Amino acid sequence: MANYLLLSQLIVYVFIFALSLCLSVPVSIHLNNFRGHCLLFSSGNWSNKGQLMVEWSSSFYCSYVIFVGGILLISSLIQIYRLSIFLYKGVDSSFLSAFIDTITSTLLSIMSLAAAIFITLGFKAWCDAITTRYISCKDASSSDMDEKANIIIPGFYIQIGTAQFAAWSAWVCSVALAVFSFLKICQYHQRANIVASMAKERQRLVRDPYDKSHPIA
Repeated sequence: MANYLLLSQLIVYVFIFALSLCLSVPVSIHLNNFRGHCLLFSSGNWSNKGQLMVEWSSSFYCSYVIFVGGILLISSLIQIYRLSIFLYKGVDSSFLSAFIDTITSTLLSIMSLAAAIFITLGFKAWCDAITTRYISCKDASSSDMDEKANIIIPGFYIQIGTAQFAAWSAWVCSVALAVFSFLKICQYHQRANIVASMAKERQRLVRDPYDKSHPIA
């Protein structure tokens, strides 16, 4: 079972590596196209001339998403290298290492969840503002709503949509990793209990080898 858990961890970290790129790269492209403005939680009103007067939110939200993507990228690369060596040598991590992996995976899941919530709610706020004129948010992404702001509108729907999918998927993968690491801890704990019980029984038999309640074959 330990080999299956190790292989499962390795596969999930490969997925996280791909998801980290899908999370950080599209948002970085979006920031570049919007001249450093972040559409998450941004709103605005339409003028009589058909221009969206945008009230830009803080760029913290997009920066945080990119930061989480970077953390996931670095963590996945380190773990892919580390677990690949374990799998090649036919060994596994220690109890302390499994405990650290559990804590790390839990932190990654919390960070990924926060990024997913930021993207989902922030994107909804933006779409609510622009769909007062357009039928859907996707339709607005194919037009140039704000020429005076000198921003590149087309493509934002795909970019943020990709990041949203990556963030939620990364959260699911991080939770799975936390579960795998916790199962390893349970295995080590059970194994330690068995070893301790055998040692106590051996000591008891040494002290009282003629105990009839435990006949020796």
